[in-house]
Amino acid sequence: MVFAHDTELSLQYAAALINTAPGHGDSTQEDLPTVQSLVDHLDAWEWSGGRPRTRAELDEVHALRPRLQELWSRDVEGLVAGVNELLAEHHALPRLVRHDDLDWHIHATDDDDPIARRMAVEAAMAFIDLIRAGETERLRVCAADDCDDVVIDLSRNRSRRYCDGTCANKAHVAAYRDRQGRRARSS
Repeated sequence: MVFAHDTELSLQYAAALINTAPGHGDSTQEDLPTVQSLVDHLDAWEWSGGRPRTRAELDEVHALRPRLQELWSRDVEGLVAGVNELLAEHHALPRLVRHDDLDWHIHATDDDDPIARRMAVEAAMAFIDLIRAGETERLRVCAADDCDDVVIDLSRNRSRRYCDGTCANKAHVAAYRDRQGRRARSS
């Protein structure tokens, strides 16, 4: 593990959330079109706390995605400014908590705060660890020519280049076919 469990999970979730927007992944459709789809998404990621109940809450989550995606591509100074903005805007107040099967970790919002606020602050807190560790280059965009998904590279050797979609498989198949073609031509 490169970072604390909650940091890794928050970074992975931030990437996953960004990649639910239309035009990301293998779909041009909205991956979170309804409040229920957002609730299901939160359940799949085992988010603690309250669940959204209104279209306005869903719209706030949709509005958060481009803000987080913009942070992904900023230099360190810009990332710091964006993180500080999110923390101030949402009045983050860090505290240690332990719940479910998770040992001590940090929450900086109340469990009943709006979900977009909790998502923004969780991401900001995770970015803090990345910045402090000097590891912001782990924030990447998929290396596939036709994909704009964001990627968090948590590998030890910083080698992850592709998103969680089909891009890595496509790249591996293309490389395999290229190697096979070269072998056939050299025989």
